[in-house]
Amino acid sequence: MRKSRAVARCVFVSLFSSFAALIFGGSPVVAQRAVATDTLPEAPVAKEQTAPPAEARPQGGWKKKVAILGRKSVFFPELAHERGPLATRQKLQLAIDEAIAPSRLLSSAFASAIYQARDSFPGYGQGWDGYAKRYGASLATNASYKAFGTFLLPSMLHQDPRYFVKLQGRPRTRIFYALSRVIITPTDSGRQTINISGLLGGIMAEGLANSYLPDEERTSGKTFKRFGVRVGWSALGNVVKEYWPNISRRLRLSKVVSDSGSDPTTVRPEPSQPRHDEQ
Repeated sequence: MRKSRAVARCVFVSLFSSFAALIFGGSPVVAQRAVATDTLPEAPVAKEQTAPPAEARPQGGWKKKVAILGRKSVFFPELAHERGPLATRQKLQLAIDEAIAPSRLLSSAFASAIYQARDSFPGYGQGWDGYAKRYGASLATNASYKAFGTFLLPSMLHQDPRYFVKLQGRPRTRIFYALSRVIITPTDSGRQTINISGLLGGIMAEGLANSYLPDEERTSGKTFKRFGVRVGWSALGNVVKEYWPNISRRLRLSKVVSDSGSDPTTVRPEPSQPRHDEQ
């Protein structure tokens, strides 16, 4: 039995050697050596250390903030995400985007609820009908404010209606900066100037609101009172905008919105030569 197994093994090795010789083009002896060599385990090869791509490398605190720059904000379209001045048509598009932005819809809903609870604009009454009137009036006033303060006046005065996030500094410094943006804004050339567009645009919007608000609200005193409230809301909104990059990163809002519009933040204004607006 052992003899038959040995003979069979010799025959198998001979046939396999002949077959290998035909394949490798050599003699059976060479083929046998090749077969024997192939059965040995391969020597370990040192793996090359390749550097991970830039986007996969761990980033520090400041680099993480920089990584979210340069993308348009869906929630706050007025956050500047690129350098250079805006043309007239870009300011018009920005005014439209701001009027229908989620931040404006939510802020109007919140403000209308407060007015409803305090029975502001009593001519609108209470209930859902009164709330709908207050909400519609708030949206209309915000839209006119953006038309005046983001498009018309900035185009005429060559001012930049966007908000440029400071992004660095202590909380007190950043909050003070955010509050100051109510009365200070950059021009198209990058200089800092009085925010005439924002201030005068607010007065014009509240004056226009007298055409649809209840009769008791159509006085100069009530108009300037509403303007003062608007300035206060704008200051509070600027603080939220200043910290919006931190908030959006913590809430991972970039996972919710599309790649074409992702939250974001902004860049610092860069002084440049004034550019003629497009006609």
